[in-house]
Amino acid sequence: MLDQAGLDLLFNKARTYNGWKDKKVTKEQVEKIFELLEMGPTSANCSPARFKFLMSDEAKEKLRPHLAEGNVDKTMSAPVVAIIGYDMDFYEELPKLFPHTDAKSWFVGKDDFIKETANRNGALQGAYLIMAARAVGLDTGPMTGFDPEGVDKTFFAGTNIKSDMLCNIGYGDPESIFDRSPRFSFDEAAEIL
Repeated sequence: MLDQAGLDLLFNKARTYNGWKDKKVTKEQVEKIFELLEMGPTSANCSPARFKFLMSDEAKEKLRPHLAEGNVDKTMSAPVVAIIGYDMDFYEELPKLFPHTDAKSWFVGKDDFIKETANRNGALQGAYLIMAARAVGLDTGPMTGFDPEGVDKTFFAGTNIKSDMLCNIGYGDPESIFDRSPRFSFDEAAEIL
């Protein structure tokens, strides 16, 4: 089991940041985040998430017009902005990713099942990205305040990938966080049967 410091790093003291220290995130750190998040489970190892890691000012400027007004400053100042999308053609890769059986046949012609599986598992991989970034000593600012259709046209044109969320990544400025909001108690949100 993780010690208290590990639990604090991933959960208890981890926060959503709205501002960033002027400290660079390296390509190697981003690659490590990906290596870790890819180890998280998805249904039949379908791994539908697709990522764009925007590190250059030029790439972030392409994102700017698609951001909700309140998300512009914190996103443009982040060292890295991850666009997390999900590939609606994920099942084409199942012969490689889940070779134990003909899992691709579970999805062919089942558009609702494809969308549900891609969205659910892509979001799960987005959560793994947050935890992986924290595990390598970085902070995150996940958000959904953006125009997905605009992001899709700009960053996923010619594909069947749909953007789902953004996540700013860097070294968070403690002055940028809000007081921690309340959480549910176990009895308010959970039940043992």
